[in-house]
This record gives sequence, C-alpha cells and structure tokens, in this order.
Amino acid sequence: MKQLKAFFAAVVMMTMSSTVMAQTTVKGVLMDETLGESEPFATVRVFKAGKKDKPVAMFLTKEDGQFSQEVKGKGNFDIVFSSVGKEDLQKSVTLENSGELDLGTLYMKENATMLKGVEVIAQKPLVKMDVDKMSYNVAEDEDSKSNTVLDMLRKVPMVTVDGQDNISVNGSSSFKVYVDGMPNAMFSSNPSMVFKSMPATAVKNIEVLTNPGAKYDAEGATGVLNIVMNKMDPQAAQSMNGYNGTIRLNGGNRQLGAGAFLSGQQGKLSYSTNVMTSYVTPGNTTTETRQIQDNGASQIQTTENDVKVPVTMGSLTLGYQIDDKSVLNLTAQVNTLTMKSKGTALTLMGGYGNDFSFGGTTDMKNSRASFSGSLDYQHFFNKEHTQSLALTYQLDYSPATTEMTYNFGTTSEFIDLTNRYSNNEDKTTNHIFQVDYTMPLGTGQTLSFGSKLQFHDATSDAKYYLKDVYDPSSSSEYEYKNTILAGYGEYATNFNKIGFKAGLRYEHTWQDVAYRLGNGENFKKDYGCLVPTTSLQYNLGMGSNLGLTYNMRISRPGITYLNPYVDKTDPIALTYGNPELDVEKNHNISLVYNMFTAKLMINLNLHHNFVDNAISQYSFYDTNNLLNNTYGNVVKRHQTGLSGYVNYLLAKDTRIFFNGGLNYTDLRSDALAQSNNGWTANAMVGLQQTLPLDIKLSLFAITSTKSYTLQGWTGGFNLLSTSLSKSLLKDKLNLSVSGSLGLNKNGNINIDTESRGKNFTSYTIAKVPISGVTFTVSYTFGNSKMRANQHVNRVQDDFIEQQSQGELLNSVGGGSTTGNGTTTMP
Repeated sequence: MKQLKAFFAAVVMMTMSSTVMAQTTVKGVLMDETLGESEPFATVRVFKAGKKDKPVAMFLTKEDGQFSQEVKGKGNFDIVFSSVGKEDLQKSVTLENSGELDLGTLYMKENATMLKGVEVIAQKPLVKMDVDKMSYNVAEDEDSKSNTVLDMLRKVPMVTVDGQDNISVNGSSSFKVYVDGMPNAMFSSNPSMVFKSMPATAVKNIEVLTNPGAKYDAEGATGVLNIVMNKMDPQAAQSMNGYNGTIRLNGGNRQLGAGAFLSGQQGKLSYSTNVMTSYVTPGNTTTETRQIQDNGASQIQTTENDVKVPVTMGSLTLGYQIDDKSVLNLTAQVNTLTMKSKGTALTLMGGYGNDFSFGGTTDMKNSRASFSGSLDYQHFFNKEHTQSLALTYQLDYSPATTEMTYNFGTTSEFIDLTNRYSNNEDKTTNHIFQVDYTMPLGTGQTLSFGSKLQFHDATSDAKYYLKDVYDPSSSSEYEYKNTILAGYGEYATNFNKIGFKAGLRYEHTWQDVAYRLGNGENFKKDYGCLVPTTSLQYNLGMGSNLGLTYNMRISRPGITYLNPYVDKTDPIALTYGNPELDVEKNHNISLVYNMFTAKLMINLNLHHNFVDNAISQYSFYDTNNLLNNTYGNVVKRHQTGLSGYVNYLLAKDTRIFFNGGLNYTDLRSDALAQSNNGWTANAMVGLQQTLPLDIKLSLFAITSTKSYTLQGWTGGFNLLSTSLSKSLLKDKLNLSVSGSLGLNKNGNINIDTESRGKNFTSYTIAKVPISGVTFTVSYTFGNSKMRANQHVNRVQDDFIEQQSQGELLNSVGGGSTTGNGTTTMP
C-alpha cells in the first residue's frame, strides 16, 4: 500500500514538475486596424482559460508593436490586449510543450462606444521613449492645431530653442536635420526660420536620435533631428480605400500663412501631398555692440534690421504595394525661402587720434531653394517582415543666392568707407546610392549591413563690387567635390529583460577643391573614419527601462569653414575660412531612464560628451586694426548634463509638462591660450486644460540662464506662450488663437553677449521682438478614418551646413562679427 502511494505521489510530482517547467515564448505584432500602424505600449495580460481574476503574466508591447514574453505552464490560456481608445482584443491559445508560439500580426479596433457613467483617465503616449531614440507625437498634441513646428520643438525632450530661435540637441547646435529620414539642404541650413514658417499640423512626429546607430551617417555630433511629415504608407491595409485632407489659414502680427494636405489610398496605390506658404515678419531687431581694444581704440555700433521671410514648401509621396512582400516608393520635395533684410547702422570710433562716426544702410537678400527626390524599392523575404533588402537612389539639388549692399554717407582717412556690393551664387548637387540588408539570426537576434556611395558637387561664384565696379581681386570662384564611400554592420538582440545593440561604420572621404578665381589654392585630401556605436538596455518592469549608450560622431568642415576667401563687406572686419581644418570626432556617453504609465511619462538623460579638436570660430585684431574672424580645430570641449521630461495627466481634463536640462561646459584652447566654463539651465513648464464648452487651453513659461562659449557667454531669456482652441462640426473645423510675450520691455526679450579675445573685449545687447498673436482656422475633410503614416527614407546626406536664425540676423546689420563663441560646425 505504501509503495502504491509512493508511486502515485511520484506521478503527481512529475506532472506538477512538467507543468512548472513547461515554458513557451509567445510573440507577435500588435497593429491599429484603422491606421495600419503599430500599437505601442499596449498592455498584454495572460490568464488561465476562464479565470480573469489574476493574470499569470503581464507585459507591454514595444514601440513598434512587437511583443515576446515567456509564459509558464501548460493548457488553455486567454491573452487580452488593452490600449487607450481601443476595444480589448482577446486571443485564446493552447500551450503544450516548451518552445515558441507566433501569433503573427494582430489588429485592434477603435472603441467607438462611449460608456455612460464611466470615466477613464488615461493618455495616449505623446512621447515614445527608447534608450537611443525618442519620438514626440505632434499629431496627438492639441497645441499642434495652432502652433508652428518651432513652437512644438520647445516641448521635445533633449531639444532646446533659445531666445533667438537657435535650436540645440543635448546642449549642442552640432546636429543633423532630416525630413522623413531624408536630408534637405534648406531645412538644415536654417532650421529655425523654416520651422517657424511651418504649421505643426503638417508634421506627425518629431524624432530625436541621440544614438542613431551604424545605419545612419556618422555626421552630426549630438545626433539626428528627424521631422516626420504626414504621409501614407503603401503597406497599410488596402481595405482603407479613401482620402483625407486638411486646409489651413493663419494670420497675425508676425506671420501670414496657408496650407493644404491631402492623402489617400486606392488599392495598391497610396499618395500624399503637402503644400504650404508663409510670410514671416519677425520685426525690427536692434543691436548695440561696445568693443574696446587693449590699445585704447573703441567702437560703439548700433544697428536696426527689419526682416521679412516668404517661404513656400511642397511635397509629394507615392507608394505602390507590388505584392505582400514588395513595395516601391517615390518622394519629391520642393522648398523656397527668401530672407530680405533692410537695416541701418551707426558706428562711433574712438582712439584713432580724432574720434569720428559714420553711418550706413544695408540691404540683404538671401534666396534659397532645394529639390529632393528619392526612389526606393524594398523587398521582404518572409511573412514576418524580419528579412529585407532595400535599394535607394536619391537626388538633391540646392541653389542659393546672397546679395549684400553697403552704402555709407561719408568718408574716412582711417578706414575704407567705399560703397560696396557682393553677389554670391552657390549650387550643390548630390547623387546618393544605398543598399541595406536585414536578416534574423535567431529568436530576438537581428543582423543588418549595407553600404552607401555619395557624390557631392558644390560650386560657388562670389562677385565683389566697389562703387559698382567689379573687383576681381576680392572675388572668388571655386568647385568643391566630395566622394564618400561607406559600409556598416550592426547586431541587435533581446534576451529576457536585456536588449543589446552594437555596430561599426567606416566612411572614407575624398575631397577635391579647385579655385578658378580668388586667393585660394587647389587642394586634395582624403581620410577615413571608423565609427563605433553601442547601447545596452535593461527592462526594470512594465513600462520602465534603463539604458547605457556610447557612440562616436563626426563633424566634417564644410566649404564655408574651409574657403580662404576673405570677405571684406564689413569695413571694420574681415571673415575667412581655413583650408587646414580637420574632422571633429565627438564621443558621447548617456545613461537613460524611461518610465511610462497611463498617466505619467518620465525621461531622464544623464550624458557626457567630449571632443579634443572642436572647430571654433575665433577673432583677433591685425596690424591694420581690422577684426579678423576665422576658424580652427582649437578647442577641447567637455560637457556633462542632465535633461528631464515629465508629462503628467493630473486629471481627466488637466495635463502638466516639464521639459528642461542642466549642463556644465568646460572649454579650453591651448592655441588661443583661453578657457571658459560654467553652468547652463533651461526649463519649459506648461499646463494644458480643457475648459467648459470643450475649449482647450495651453499655457507655458520658458526660461533659460546664460550659456558659455570659449570667448565669453550669451545671456538667458524669459517668455510666456499660450493658446486657445475649439473644435466644431464633429472636430472637422478647428478655430484657435495663440500668442507669445517676452518678459522684457515692450514684450521683447533682451539677449546679452560678452566676448573676450586676445586683445579686445566686446559686449552686445540685442532686443528681439517676440510678442505676437496668431489666429488659425483649419478644416478637415475625407471619407476614411485613416491617418497618414510616414515613409522613412534610409538615405542620409553628409554635407549639410547649418546656420541659425540668430546668426543670419546678426550678420545683416552692418555690425562686425565679434567671434563670440565656439560655433562648432554642424
């Protein structure tokens, strides 16, 4: 009898042991049925069949909707998927032996039923966070109906916009700008002015890639800022045949604009088009500069500039789903921008024996245009779409013209006050060919590799006139050719709670510069860069993770920095480049914490970056008492900072924001025998509130302390912004009003700048008008619930030179450039 009991006990123990030991990995992809896009951060609960009181496993889908989770036990189970605004999806499965169960692609439906008497307090994720990437969902933010893209950038984690609309990422202006993963010369040359002219309704997401990985070009010291436009995805469900569109008008004391967006799908063909135009009038900016030299000479210069900027942008995207494994995409984008500035300047000169003064007028016109087009083919080799080959060709063409006129009303025996005029015509053409291949190596493992070939050809013809007479000795004409060949490999894996990605990229550059006219000498140069990148992520629990990343990024000096042509348009200053510049090599280390719940989102990023050969503009006075501005690899820069983002749904109708950072910067230059260091802080605190009659209110306060450069500092600023919006006709018609106010006199913001060169000290105060009110009306139409997805281009361009709005405005008033900072080459 005892033996029989022992036998049954052994059988029971073996059965229980096999049940406990049985473990199955359940995986799949969760999608939004209406939008045809992934469903990120959905809650997944696994129950024993018929027992919904306590789940045996619970987890979240990833940012791309994928999920993979080990479930212990055998038998019948119910898997329930839940997400804000969606109907719960239940899937019944049977788990038998240890192994893997692939549920494939699952689709969730919109919840069209309002439950009376039930109040659900949750938020759609405005921010999708990962260790090396962050995406801000502009389309889901109520403020997008009334704001510009520049306004929205102030909310984006790790991005700051200063009082003169200069943009920085992780405390640095050395980053690259993409539109739908594709570079655009005009966006990158002056992003602040373009984004100020661009309605936020034209954008779906703003992505910040602080560790882009080996697939991306190595260019861009602190990463990539990618603007994802509203576009259709040809791989979306073909049952979504129909169209959607929006028309928009806005007007105010600083801007007039109009735009239209249309997207649709018919069978295998999808299309999207965006057209917008804007006329921006920033107003009169006044600047006063006091400059004192060690030899006793002094200058006091007051300038006033009136700037007007018409902008037009248009884009077209066509996608064709050849079959369930192949897709063809065609994109085209045309942009034009013209910055017109008229200004006056008064200069008082002291220490020249007899003090004297002179006045003058300036007239500047900067016209830029760009055309970008791409054709790419992508083929998937399996139904899971985990193995693919992509072939891409891209063409970029960017002409630009800058005209500058200086007229003086007097003469001087000390400096040349001859009336002068300059006309600079630039043309840039890029041909890019790229191939990318991705393959799975096993469960949770992926290997990607590819190559890129780029042909970059830029020409410049700068003509200089004195008294309307062409002066060939001061003019310049050259051609600047670059060929870049790159190859990369990247490995990624996920194991339980740990994710790991590492890659290596090699880029070789051949430069060939030929001068047809001017004081430059022809030269050729070639060099190679090996760029590593890696990231490690640990999932702390449901909705939270911790990550550590390292990458090396480079910044190539563009022709503006290399060109030895001496610009003499300013009678008291000379500006020229340095053909001996080397490539910057930036090292970035980040510790990232992310947490997301139905009510609270937190992102913390502790980062350190350093570069030992940073390109910096610096200034000095020559023997002729003229200020010289040029560039050199003369700075060692170390920066440590903490950026934080908090988004909390305080109540059903109340949301609060915080986006800010604290950085310590240390700058040293042995070549210039100078150093500087200091703390910089910035913060944006905001409130979004739903008022009676379903009126949406947003209110934000923005503040920043001074920031430090090698030769000095730039002061901080304070401003307020607010908006009210109301939707009518079942959310088809939206009316909104927005405004901003600087907290200095007359609603301005005052920006102070101090510079200390080898033999001079300069102090500048700029009064920037920022107060304004804008009214916006938009109307949405269509016969489908679909929302536009984006086509992400895989091509990047290595040669984008970025110039801030502040730099442009400060350069057109006839004032001397004082070289007041470590303006690193983007």
